[in-house]
Amino acid sequence: MIRDIGIDIIEISRIKKAIEKNSRFIKRVFTSAEIEYFVSKNNAPNTIAGYFAAKEAVAKALGQGFSNIKWKDIEILKDQRGKPLIKLYNNAQKIAYSKNISHILVSISHSKDNAIAQAVAVFE
Repeated sequence: MIRDIGIDIIEISRIKKAIEKNSRFIKRVFTSAEIEYFVSKNNAPNTIAGYFAAKEAVAKALGQGFSNIKWKDIEILKDQRGKPLIKLYNNAQKIAYSKNISHILVSISHSKDNAIAQAVAVFE
C-alpha cells in the first residue's frame, strides 16, 4: 500500500551552474556509487539533475524533506536493466522504519531543460 508520495522538478541549468560554481557540490550531495555512475555517463548534467530530483522526491515521500536527512542518506542505484532503486541510510532509514515503509519506488525523467522524479513510499 502507498504510504506517501513525493515529486520534484529541477532545471538542468541550475545543476550545471552549481557544479561549475562549487567543485564540492557533487561530493557533498552524492555517494561514491552515484558519482561512479555519473562518470560512466560523462558527467551529463541531465543525469545529475535527475538524481538530484530523485533525492528530493524521496525525502518528500518520507514526509521529511531534508530537515533531518542528509543528502547521502538517500542513494540512487540502478538494477541490471537500468531501473532506479533507492537505498536508505542513517536517519532516512530510521524514518522509513518508524513509518513502516518497506521500500520506495522512484521514476526519473528529463527533457531538454528539466529533470523530474517521483517517489512512492510503500508499506506492507
